[in-house]
Amino acid sequence: MTSSTRKAQIAAYKERPTIAGVFAVICEATGQVWVGQSRHIDTQQNGIWFALRQGSSPYHPLQAAWTTHGADAFRFEILDRLPEDYSDLRRKDELTKRAALWRARLEAEGV
Repeated sequence: MTSSTRKAQIAAYKERPTIAGVFAVICEATGQVWVGQSRHIDTQQNGIWFALRQGSSPYHPLQAAWTTHGADAFRFEILDRLPEDYSDLRRKDELTKRAALWRARLEAEGV
């Protein structure tokens, strides 16, 4: 890969629209649910799964369940997506509101 090709790919990656939303991590073995919010919902699962595989997740109950039941017992689900035209401040407030709503609906813990 040439330097100019790499720079073009990095620029294209940075210019792509971000999708904000609310997600759930569900343990099939126990039925436990963790709900979180992200400004980059499309890449959130990779980050969470990486931390869990390394044993370094800051969400101790989630890490304990992962260690006990293994990766195959978990699934990642996108619960809600925000429109792209929200301002940064509105996006943050709306994410917080929607995550709280989903936590209450699913009787879930926060991530």
